[in-house]
Amino acid sequence: MAKSVEEKVEEIFKKQLDSFKVKHYTKTESINPSIDNALKNSVSKSGGSGNNYPDIRVLIETSSMRRIPVMIEAKGTKDRLIKYTKAGNEIELVTKWASDSKAGAQNPHKAGDDNFSTIMNYAVNGAVHYANAILDGKGYDEVIAIGVNGYTVADGSVQVELEAFYVSEKNSRIPKKIAAYKDLSFLKKANVDKLAEELDKLVLSDKEKEALAKKVEATLEEKIKAIHQSLYDNEKFKNYLTTNEKLYLFTGLIMAGLSTEGLAPIVMTDFKGNIDKEDNDSTVITKRIKAFLKKKKCGEDKVNMIAGLLTPVFEKEALWKPINGESPVKSLYKQVKDDIIPCLESNLHLDFTGKIFNSLNDWVSIENDQQNDVVLTPRYITTFMAHLARTNKDSFVWDKAMGSAGFLVAAMDIMIKDAQEKIKDSDELEQKIKSIKEKQLLGIEILGNIYILAVLNMILMGDGSSNMINDDSFKYDGDFPATVFLLNPPYSAPGKGFCFVDKALSQMTKGYAAILIQENAGSGNGTPYTTNVLKNNTLLASIHMADIFCGKSAVQTAIYVFQVSKPHEEDDIVTFIDFSNDGYSRLSRKKSTQDVNLKNTDNAVERYAEVEAIILGKKPKTSYYSESNGTIIKDTIGLTGDDWTFAQHKKISDKADENDYKKVVGEYLNWKLSKRINERM
Repeated sequence: MAKSVEEKVEEIFKKQLDSFKVKHYTKTESINPSIDNALKNSVSKSGGSGNNYPDIRVLIETSSMRRIPVMIEAKGTKDRLIKYTKAGNEIELVTKWASDSKAGAQNPHKAGDDNFSTIMNYAVNGAVHYANAILDGKGYDEVIAIGVNGYTVADGSVQVELEAFYVSEKNSRIPKKIAAYKDLSFLKKANVDKLAEELDKLVLSDKEKEALAKKVEATLEEKIKAIHQSLYDNEKFKNYLTTNEKLYLFTGLIMAGLSTEGLAPIVMTDFKGNIDKEDNDSTVITKRIKAFLKKKKCGEDKVNMIAGLLTPVFEKEALWKPINGESPVKSLYKQVKDDIIPCLESNLHLDFTGKIFNSLNDWVSIENDQQNDVVLTPRYITTFMAHLARTNKDSFVWDKAMGSAGFLVAAMDIMIKDAQEKIKDSDELEQKIKSIKEKQLLGIEILGNIYILAVLNMILMGDGSSNMINDDSFKYDGDFPATVFLLNPPYSAPGKGFCFVDKALSQMTKGYAAILIQENAGSGNGTPYTTNVLKNNTLLASIHMADIFCGKSAVQTAIYVFQVSKPHEEDDIVTFIDFSNDGYSRLSRKKSTQDVNLKNTDNAVERYAEVEAIILGKKPKTSYYSESNGTIIKDTIGLTGDDWTFAQHKKISDKADENDYKKVVGEYLNWKLSKRINERM
């Protein structure tokens, strides 16, 4: 029987490996138990529970005994080497069917079912699928995925092509193209060390990290809402669990499902469906939570405090009592384990628990939120503010109304990156990162429900929970040498929340502060606290912000930036910036998902970078904001703390020209169009 083109392609590359003296394995040969079991236990390329059979398998080894599996998949049809997503920037893997299959189809499916056709039909895509299967097995954290393809040309010979990608946990499994190769000679023993050096250079760009972060956040939000929908649709839970109890339920299930050294996560067979108040499926969860917190080096008081909030929820009989042999808590845990945990166990530094909080808040108003007191700051704003406050590897950062610790997460990420860039010795770097996580961050939160989210958030970052305090920040007099203060305070507090600023800055001896607050706190509503602040601190900048809390809070906000322990003098120049056009378009959060809510429609990334450069005294790369176009004003302020807003320093001209008329008409038309769009949402 004549060989197919695919078989010929496979044979060509096997002969190459033979000529290069590279040991290789066929579909059915055992390479080692770790790889064999990983391929066996993963979902097959066609979506079933059968085995995975890469056409060719290799295990390369460097001179330092670094072993990297290589999965090679062959195809024999023109244009079947690789398929990218419609956006063209990702290798397409499993997708979703857009519609139901036709009657009588050989492989029937419903709209929304997983579609495995791409990884079945394209060489590189199939190889990446196998690479992910091996990473799932936890025996390796890096794999090379190679797609080889061929097709018959005019003279009857087979034209071959290949693409090689590096798939690793360090890059969150985003395939990175290795190089342009014509054959498999790069797998030769003599070339392996050089190949490993090239692999180490393949890291995600900032743009790729940001895209990945948005993708993971959108997926996380979607999955959280799906779980909440199942709770909402269940009549027993619809009016049975308060919003706080749902928060506790989510965080408890997450703690039970996370992996940590020396403690295996709960598996489904651990649930026995016992009908006993002292020994049931919920007690499996609560015991694991306590063990998890202790493994994360949380103090006994912190463990007891968190357990005291979570345990009463899991003790509810409606959660642990079996229905048709299975308890609701078991079903919920499976959803969290399958859908939420994979998002959390990436190496991204994101405010994941803030996403949990906001997703629940879309459904029901959070307790204690009648006055917009619990408005969690978007991630891009927390990072922006941490930069404005000059955060670096040696900073000591605190937030005295930390919410879910979004500011501390952003600061930690910046501090660790700065350490990685400046410290070359691996042992010194390890100790510095440990110090950052355990000693250089402090957060205080009075609300127990939000505090639990903050602890979980910092644990997800790799501990960092040592200095998370559940207390009234005004009572805190600990010895923390803060050099960076970041805050989005509750606006109902005295001085629109500036009481927190006054207290915190009075406890600092140096550094910088960036405060996101209701803007009119700087036009008189923040006194006498704003007056007190100027006695020992210098206002450097006042940034009039866009509607960053669209759909959640109607207040106009500003960011005020201070230099600490330097009294403000009457002739000090303050930089005022109108940042109302920050490049993002927004819709109400209650009518859209995170992905839809925030759209970069006018160079938002570049705009934030420009404002950051202006405040930090650096040369901007763009020129969206300037004194000449009226978006920047440099002026002095009084010492009474009531003239800090951009509008108070804007010079009003009584001479209008044609451009002024065009601007007014344009702004009116934009407002009218936006209003009409929102009414139709």
